[in-house]
Amino acid sequence: MLPETAMKSYGVRALLSAHPEIRKLKRHYPSSVHGNKIWASSWLLMDYFKRQGLNQGTRVMEIGCGWGLTGIYCAKNHGAVVTGLDTDADVFPYLQLHADLNKVKIAVLRKPFEKLKKEELEKVDVLIGADICFWESMVDALTKLIRRAIGSQVPLILIADPGREPFEKMGETFIKKQKAEVLDWSVKRPRNIHGRILRITK
Repeated sequence: MLPETAMKSYGVRALLSAHPEIRKLKRHYPSSVHGNKIWASSWLLMDYFKRQGLNQGTRVMEIGCGWGLTGIYCAKNHGAVVTGLDTDADVFPYLQLHADLNKVKIAVLRKPFEKLKKEELEKVDVLIGADICFWESMVDALTKLIRRAIGSQVPLILIADPGREPFEKMGETFIKKQKAEVLDWSVKRPRNIHGRILRITK
């Protein structure tokens, strides 16, 4: 039985903020860019892949990865080759802790959205992100990144969000011009979570 400070859903084990290992990390790595917890929209993407599938060896990049739970799910349950990208290096010890807990390897890359290059995106099959468009100031940088990813022929882009106004604004930009749609998505575990997934395909 898992302690009250841990959980398991979609085959992924996760430690909550009150877990002694997480509390220890927080003393040494006080994440500064909201990488301080498991974001709810991560579970929406896990459910998407559980339903839609993901081929063994798919190269997945999780942008704004934080603790990296969605990427860890892809590696553990689908054999994906995963890179976690974040601008805050202090999130990577949390990601590594969870990767070790789930017995998977995740590569990490410290870089802001706007610095991700075309040649790096050309090596990505699936670009994912959860709860990464929560401020108006993020819309422009994320929009430009997604456009570069489209130009780099990334086959599938998935961005999940509770449905905040900046996310909806960004989604409308791509619905008008690309093979894009915004899907309503709900899960019942680890708790009731409802949100939206921007899906862009080649």
